[in-house]
Amino acid sequence: MKRIDCFIPYAQFESTRLTADQLSKSDIVNNVYLITNNPDVENIPGCIMLYTEQIWSTESIRNIAATATADYSLIYIKQEALNIGLFALERLLNIADNTSAGMFYADHFELKEGKHTPHPLIDYQRGSLRDDFDFGSLLLYKTTTLQTAVQSMTENYTFAGLYDLRLKVSQQQLPVHINEYLYTVIENDTRKSGEKQFDYVDPKNREVQIEMEKACTEHLKRIGGCVEAPFKSIDLNRIPFQTEASVIIPVRNRIRTIADAIRSVLTQKTSFPFNLIIIDNHSTDGTTEEIRRLASDKRILHIIPEREDLGIGGCWNIGVHHPACGKFAIQLDSDDVYSDEHSLEKIVDTFHQEQCAMVIGTYQMTDFNMRTIPPGIIDHREWTPENGPNNALRINGLGAPRAFYSPLLRELKMPNTSYGEDYAIGLRISREYRIGRIYNVLYLCRRWEENSDAALDIEKLNRNNQYKDKLRTCELEARIKANKR
Repeated sequence: MKRIDCFIPYAQFESTRLTADQLSKSDIVNNVYLITNNPDVENIPGCIMLYTEQIWSTESIRNIAATATADYSLIYIKQEALNIGLFALERLLNIADNTSAGMFYADHFELKEGKHTPHPLIDYQRGSLRDDFDFGSLLLYKTTTLQTAVQSMTENYTFAGLYDLRLKVSQQQLPVHINEYLYTVIENDTRKSGEKQFDYVDPKNREVQIEMEKACTEHLKRIGGCVEAPFKSIDLNRIPFQTEASVIIPVRNRIRTIADAIRSVLTQKTSFPFNLIIIDNHSTDGTTEEIRRLASDKRILHIIPEREDLGIGGCWNIGVHHPACGKFAIQLDSDDVYSDEHSLEKIVDTFHQEQCAMVIGTYQMTDFNMRTIPPGIIDHREWTPENGPNNALRINGLGAPRAFYSPLLRELKMPNTSYGEDYAIGLRISREYRIGRIYNVLYLCRRWEENSDAALDIEKLNRNNQYKDKLRTCELEARIKANKR
């Protein structure tokens, strides 16, 4: 009979005991190991203590690999008590024993505010490189796969050990998603999706991000998907333009915010001519009338597309292909504003100084009334000139505001979606062209109840994540192909 060694982090005594007791009662569990960095914690009968300085460090992962003797190794990564489903471990083994994959994860239930809620997960792709990819809380490895992966772990990470392990395992074969609900965990993070969205760029996590970037870059080098300079040059004067820059605002039903966005454009002070192209995607709440009221300014072009099948990306394509679009197409969302009157000047200056194909700025998180909210300034300092294009495959967004050299954007085109369209084009451009960065705040990103990602249910969140993983998969394959030429 195949057996499992179980590894769980030692949290509070009672929650750890409850988890350990459930696991140790199973006939197929060989040993239960408690991972801790505190030698003074109270031992739990029937368990074996496994000491490490930092949970989920490389040292911790190596200790697990060296300790495991059973056919399979089960790692539980949460601190709250675990409730294993009926015959769930047997089901895990049955599936794992009949496939050649080396890592497995399953859907589960969450006990949140006293209610059991299904938490489905998504399939792992080659481009599922986000370090916050949701595997749930139970990770099952074939022990031989785990040990082989650990042998190839050459770096000593404090925070990225588990992430590095997953990448190494995926180099052998992709993890397998078991779309069955096999366990229940207590979920204490009750924030809405929009409140969690920027955790990965919180400045307090900078040290963690540096390690994750290093692990991802090493992985890309191993599989042949790493992008390295020099990049293609851009002749910004090749095509003459009457207008230097165009701000493009796709909008639908933003009566409460569109006037603020328009005013923040019209008050810009620049040394060059610019205009504002608003693609009004058939608004029905008075937004159209509000735009018309403000459109007496000759710099405003108010376009209502004939098509009714356009997402945000499609609206961008309409705007950038308009004959009045300037040399640089600069983004502004319909519920956001520029931070001051010099944002456009700084963006255009960066294009000319760095001769780049795209510029990405820094933004500040605010509430509806433009008061700063956590995590505050989002500058994406993980983007460096040397490694930004590679790190772009690890993170879920590139920053804002985004600006493009219009002829290149006309050539490449945005996907006609209303989620991830800017990320998709940023990945594509970063494969071959230099992207300039501005680390001063240019933009106020307003978070309020009508943001498209303010409170997504798990199904919509999964669809969004799966789409971005697919974008990364396609981009990764394109980079591998290009590197073989």
